[in-house]
Amino acid sequence: MEIILESSMKKCMDKESGVGLGNFDGLHLGHMKLIDTLITESRKMGIESILYTFSKHPENILRKKLFTPLLTTVTKKVELLGRTSLDHIYFDEFDENFSRLKPISFVEEILVKKLKIRLAVTGTDYRFGYKGQGDVELLSHLGKVYGFRVITIPPVTIDNETVSSTGIRKNILSGNVHKASRLLGRNYSIAGKVVHGRQIGNKIGFPTANIIPEDYLTIPHSGVYITKTLLDGKIINSVTNIGNNPTFKDVEKTSIETHLLDIDQEIYGSNIEVFFLTKIRSEKEFGSVEELIIQIKKDVQFAREYFNIS
Repeated sequence: MEIILESSMKKCMDKESGVGLGNFDGLHLGHMKLIDTLITESRKMGIESILYTFSKHPENILRKKLFTPLLTTVTKKVELLGRTSLDHIYFDEFDENFSRLKPISFVEEILVKKLKIRLAVTGTDYRFGYKGQGDVELLSHLGKVYGFRVITIPPVTIDNETVSSTGIRKNILSGNVHKASRLLGRNYSIAGKVVHGRQIGNKIGFPTANIIPEDYLTIPHSGVYITKTLLDGKIINSVTNIGNNPTFKDVEKTSIETHLLDIDQEIYGSNIEVFFLTKIRSEKEFGSVEELIIQIKKDVQFAREYFNIS
């Protein structure tokens, strides 16, 4: 799979292509259905498959201060798409100049001239061009004009709920990571490098790995979660706290602290990925450190029973 960045693309595609269109934040079950269709139909037509998306979420460029928290970083997208048979991922640069591109200009300049499009695969709510003036109906019309086929993928539903990045984001922000994972088709995760924190966990007998996620990533609601953690290629059972440690009162910034079960090794500076399975409880302020320790022991025991380990 080739990764194409607009900043490094010096020429047009050499071969005709099938293009998947959208933001693809989360690469959820609906997105994966679209991508599977793109790959299958492109192969039938003997053309290259390209997923066309942006390195930055358009809303975060247009709305400036009203940021949309993301479900996947560029790195995670590349990792997940690398498991498919996709030929190319094209990360375009969305900026204010790009946002003023008329729908027909987008089709002519990007899809037709640059990508040599023969097939477009989109969701039913796909919008493109200046102020989202272009829709699937216009894309289908332009496909007839410029000689490319358009396939529209209907929404995927799970438990009578339409799978969407917005819905998944809401579930994560409310702490319902189990439901979010069902809609994603995998456990939601946050990756980062382990950094030094305030050493509270060490002091009370439950050392934690603290990570700082990339900007704009969606952080689950404050509380304690059963998790699994990827460290050095191994999956480790874990418990993760998200919050600002209200019992200690002087912590302002939200932290992500993961206690790895039955692991006793130095991991500062290591890169880990924390996968959220389900929420144990909400964050609360305890009357004393002793009360906090008692509750943490209960949380760890709950996790052990969840994982069926002694």
